Amino acid sequence: MDGLKICVIGAGSTYTPELIEGFIKRAKELPVGRIALMDIDEKKLGIVGNLATRMVRKSKLGAEVLLTTDRRQAVEGADFIVTQIRVGGIPARIRDERIPLEFGVIGQETTGPGGFAKALRTIPAILDIARDIEKLAPDAWLINFTNPSGIITETLLKHSKVKVIGLCNVPIGMLKSLATKLGVQPEDIFLTYVGLNHLSWVTRVSIGGKDVTREAVKKAMAGRAEEDAGWMREYGMIPNGYLHYYYARDKVLADQKKAEKTRGEIVSEVEARLLKRYENPKLQRKPKLLEKRGGAHYSTAAVSLASAILNDKNELHIVNARNRGTIPCLPYDSAIETNCVVNRAGAHPLAIGDVPVEIRGLLQAVKAYEELTVKAGLEGSYTAALQALVAHPLVPSFTVAKGLLDRILEANREYLPQFKARRRRAR
Repeated sequence: MDGLKICVIGAGSTYTPELIEGFIKRAKELPVGRIALMDIDEKKLGIVGNLATRMVRKSKLGAEVLLTTDRRQAVEGADFIVTQIRVGGIPARIRDERIPLEFGVIGQETTGPGGFAKALRTIPAILDIARDIEKLAPDAWLINFTNPSGIITETLLKHSKVKVIGLCNVPIGMLKSLATKLGVQPEDIFLTYVGLNHLSWVTRVSIGGKDVTREAVKKAMAGRAEEDAGWMREYGMIPNGYLHYYYARDKVLADQKKAEKTRGEIVSEVEARLLKRYENPKLQRKPKLLEKRGGAHYSTAAVSLASAILNDKNELHIVNARNRGTIPCLPYDSAIETNCVVNRAGAHPLAIGDVPVEIRGLLQAVKAYEELTVKAGLEGSYTAALQALVAHPLVPSFTVAKGLLDRILEANREYLPQFKARRRRAR
């Protein structure tokens, strides 16, 4: 069979039609011969996969679409693999959002204790996937969308031989938003972008070599929460939206405690409506309702990255890659999110130099948390897990951290084989 072999793991996700749309739109750059859609949930895979098949047929892309619950079959011989898994599904996400609130801590699926719980569940699963890739598709590029993307990407960089690049839609969303506000095309603007996944800042904005940071900050303040806009005014930088959990934590926590539903519960309702629409045999394109699920620019980010690799473009992308001294105040082998030149050899971070002291402390604290989380997720170490939560800026004390950890481990027992093995050895 001619053409590229694409594999999507976690293809039962309602995001998948957007990804398929991306491959259809870039068919000339990415001549796809087979798309293998894999998921452990056979029912969701059938619903989403059948829509994907209809989309491909309508587009006359000419690619075979394979639906399978056999991961090894999907991975074998792949050129590009996209991971978008959610271990435990939406119910686990809702627990991740609810449990921290019991301890007076913000509940969010990728930031703080919620993201920590998700990482512990996901690390064993992603390493199992990596072992399959190493054996069955050793030359493949893995594009990781699975959250928390930075922690998962760092796990793969440190503990597998897989060629991996971590991706998030936040940077491309920031770039497109700023370009619109400044009245230019996204390709005309350059962001000096520094940080980690879901913890990043734009420290400088330039157009044609001209520094327009002051104007960009002023325009970016419009529509932001009062706390975030105030921070931007004083610091002269643009934080990504997830920094709202740090800069307005008291307000966020108060709002979450008052809310009738968590974001996960809202997403669950949207997912049910989407799947109902996907079942319509006449539907041959992604519905507009998908916008309410989140993940804007998802396909643009993933498919353009694959094209940059395949076509050796030396193109700029903001992705998660190995630090290698790019941010001197962070460990050499850790994952960072920054501008990279992307070509056939992968992602090559651009030099940043010293991080402004105003943001350095938070950056280093969260990276310490991420490193300890990788260690805990890999080894099933209770001590490393506790140290990770204590290190996180959103967790107020050792006592709270210990209570949170015990509650998280109990609630996620069936998804944490690394901790089960440790308990058995301790008996």
